[in-house]
Amino acid sequence: MVKTSKKFPGVKWIEGTGEFIKIDIKKCTGCGSCTKVCLAECFQIVDKKAELMSLDECMECASCWYICPEDAIDFFWPPGGTGYKSNWG
Repeated sequence: MVKTSKKFPGVKWIEGTGEFIKIDIKKCTGCGSCTKVCLAECFQIVDKKAELMSLDECMECASCWYICPEDAIDFFWPPGGTGYKSNWG
């Protein structure tokens, strides 16, 4: 199924199954870097730990993974044929 978003015109997502971002709560210090860098606002801080709200509009840029100073985020690319697609390449 293809989904679109008013927030990101020209972008669509081909739904897949399974998570492709996981947070290791034991490593997370709640610094909030992931919340600041995520264009789709997928993260929130709850009880001083990062938590995924939704991956529905994730741009799959892996910025959360790159920015995390504690290496608490694991990023697995979505399965082939699923995920983010853009009109611009």
